[in-house]
Amino acid sequence: MATLRIIRRRILAVQNTAKITQAMRMISAARLKRAQNNIESARPYALKMAEILGNLAEAVGENYTHPLIEKRKETKGITIITIASDRGLCGSFNNNLFRFVLNYAQNELLKNNPDLDIKHIAVGKRTVQFFKRQKIEVIKGFSNFFSNFDFESAKEIVNIAKNLFINKETDKVIIAFNEFKNVLIQRPKLIQRLPIESREQKEIKSNKNLDYIFEPEKDKILNDLLPKHIDIQFWRTLLESFAAEQAARMMAMENATNNANDLIKHLELVYNKARQASITKEMLEIVSGAEALKK
Repeated sequence: MATLRIIRRRILAVQNTAKITQAMRMISAARLKRAQNNIESARPYALKMAEILGNLAEAVGENYTHPLIEKRKETKGITIITIASDRGLCGSFNNNLFRFVLNYAQNELLKNNPDLDIKHIAVGKRTVQFFKRQKIEVIKGFSNFFSNFDFESAKEIVNIAKNLFINKETDKVIIAFNEFKNVLIQRPKLIQRLPIESREQKEIKSNKNLDYIFEPEKDKILNDLLPKHIDIQFWRTLLESFAAEQAARMMAMENATNNANDLIKHLELVYNKARQASITKEMLEIVSGAEALKK
């Protein structure tokens, strides 16, 4: 009977776990829906901003200069902004990105340039903890960032990167994050944000040959748009990462719930077999006792 009690307790414990994982899956699904809506709201503005920026850059010409598009002759320092999550229970969402960043830094950047100065900015509590465990210096960490993040919080991070680049403390700024493809696919990705590449401008350039009327001058408009462009694109990156996190957590909790249900079925089968064996044993004892009394 002790074995039956232990099995019943295990079944109850797994059932409670399944209820928790199912509730977390539903919460992540609701957050994912809101995150997708935020991406769909921000994407048109970001794409239009990029399109106008490309047209303006073409209209101004190659003589235009700006600190945010200045290309250095030699790359001595790179700043990597790594964006992960504040909480766990999202499968391999964080670990895949961390391995991706370490592999990029060690096998690509430092392999080609051992003296390269790599600075790290960590966004997300798990990111800060990971770099601390790896004993990698972080110039700025943002723990619990996604608990209540907004556009002003995003600008704070971007301003740190801008100042490092403009002051020539770093020569490139790269963002590492999980790109949201769909509910099933979230891929680690690297994007160079500073300096703004001409290739990016060509990709976002409009196919139509538009003739703008500028007020004030073209270069002044571009001077105003370039910083905003960086802010908007980084904000969009944060939204992508947050949506990918919720999708990863939803799938992880769904898998956990399914595994719990499978384990419950297995334990119920074990329980029934043990119960049947116990009943059979009791019946044999009764029959044996009756036969002994007859003798």
